[in-house]
Amino acid sequence: MIIVLKPTTTPEQLAVFSDKLKTDYDVRINRWDGVHSTVLGLIGDTTQVDIEYIEAQDIVESVKRVQEPYKKANRKFHPENTAIKISDTVTIGDGSLHIMAGPCSVESEQQIVGIAKSVQRSGATLLRGGAFKPRTSPYAFQGLKAEGLDLLKIARKATGLPIVTEIMRVSHIDMFENVDIIQVGARNMQNFELLKELGKTNKPILLKRGLSATIEEWLMSAEYIMAGGNDKVMLCERGIRTYETFTRNTLDIAAIPVIKKLSHLPVIIDPSHAAGKSWLVEPLAMAAVAAGADGLIIEVHNDPPHAWSDGAQSLTPAQFDSVAHKLFSLKKALSE
Repeated sequence: MIIVLKPTTTPEQLAVFSDKLKTDYDVRINRWDGVHSTVLGLIGDTTQVDIEYIEAQDIVESVKRVQEPYKKANRKFHPENTAIKISDTVTIGDGSLHIMAGPCSVESEQQIVGIAKSVQRSGATLLRGGAFKPRTSPYAFQGLKAEGLDLLKIARKATGLPIVTEIMRVSHIDMFENVDIIQVGARNMQNFELLKELGKTNKPILLKRGLSATIEEWLMSAEYIMAGGNDKVMLCERGIRTYETFTRNTLDIAAIPVIKKLSHLPVIIDPSHAAGKSWLVEPLAMAAVAAGADGLIIEVHNDPPHAWSDGAQSLTPAQFDSVAHKLFSLKKALSE
C-alpha cells in the first residue's frame, strides 16, 4: 500500500501517524522523502488496512493499494531513480553512462592489468573479470578462484577502476569483502539463500536476469536482496532463451523501458552474453543506450582466439575503443 502525504506534514505528525500504522496494522513502513511530498510504503499484510480511515487523515494526500508482489523494488514506493555510488568518480543511475569492461575470465596478472589499463584509456569506468566461472560443462575452465580475486585487486590498484566479479556461493561472501560490485549470475538469479545473505551486506549487487526468467521473477529476486536491507541493487539484462538459435541469447531491449516504468533500480545491459558474437556487441550496445540503459558490461580480451572462456564474444582492445567512443557520443547526443 502507498500513502502519499501532503507537503505541509510536520515531522511530529509523521512520527505519530507512522507509529499508529505500525501498532494498528502490524506493518513495516518504507519511507521516501521527495522534493514535494513524502511517500510511505506499507509492507506486510495490508488486507485489513482501512483505506477510508487513512484517507480521512488531514496529512494524507492519497492512498492506493499495490498489486505487484515486489514492494521495495517498485517505483510506486520510490518514485525517483535510485543512484548507487560505487566510488568517488562512479555513480550508477544518476543519468550518466558507465561501461564495465574486461575479460570473461581472469587468466594472469599481465593479462588483467594490461586489459584494465587499455579499457580505462577508452573510457571504461569499471573493470569486470571472472574469478569464479559457472560453466555449462563441468570440464570447462572454472576460473582461478581466490587467485583471480587477488589479480583483480592488483589491476584495481594499478588503474583505480572499481572491480565487478561474480559470486557463486554463500560461503564465498567473506572473500568478496574488497570487491566493489558483486555480480549474481543468471544461473543464480533464483538462488534465494544466496540472495538473502547478500541482502545482509552493504555491497552494490549486479543481479543478472535468469535465462528464462520473466521480468516479475527478476524483480522478485531483487526484492529478496532489498528485503534483507541492501537497496544497492542493479538489474542486468543479458539476454533470455527463446526459439532463436543464431545468437547465444535474445537480448530483451524492451526490458529497459519496462523496468524503468516498474522499478527505480538502475539497468545494465550485457550485449556480449546476449550476442555470443563479437560483431553483434556494437549494435546491441548502441540500441541499449538509445533505450535508456544506465550502463553496459562488455567483454574485452587482448587475444580473443586464445581466451580461456568466451573468446567468440569478446572485443579486442582496439574494437572496444571504437565502440566506447560511439557509445559515449550517442549518450551525449541523446542528452542534448
